[in-house]
Amino acid sequence: MSFSFSQKDLDRIAEVLNAEPKHDGSALRFDLRDHSTGRSIALEIRTAIQVPGVADGDPYTLVSVYAASSFLQLQNCTGYIASAELGEVIFFGKHGGVTNGLVVEREAGCSLYANVDDRLLSADFTLLPPELIMCSVALSMSDTLFDDLG
Repeated sequence: MSFSFSQKDLDRIAEVLNAEPKHDGSALRFDLRDHSTGRSIALEIRTAIQVPGVADGDPYTLVSVYAASSFLQLQNCTGYIASAELGEVIFFGKHGGVTNGLVVEREAGCSLYANVDDRLLSADFTLLPPELIMCSVALSMSDTLFDDLG
């Protein structure tokens, strides 16, 4: 499944994160700061990267987060959900029965859920072990997103 962000998508992300995008070469960068906590991160989106021998001409989208003590990257992003109410954008990568999710918060927070079995996304989260509830709830929204994309 290939995915490329439209200008409308990028505008929606900027609105939800309350951040002005800056073009940095072929990337779009959002600098997020939360003065009350002192946190700051940079979100970078690179879209339509050509990867010979890997993406076979399909657009390849890369979402990266740079923080003071960490670097997170979601390769081959296949979709996103932006929630103004939650103040966050969840970037998804779905491949071969697993979902990866990179959650970026307006208040300069970030979480990564990697290699989550898709069966957890439709499971009754009240029956899951506590360690799996967060990923199940956070990424379960991707099920309906990809149903719509068909």
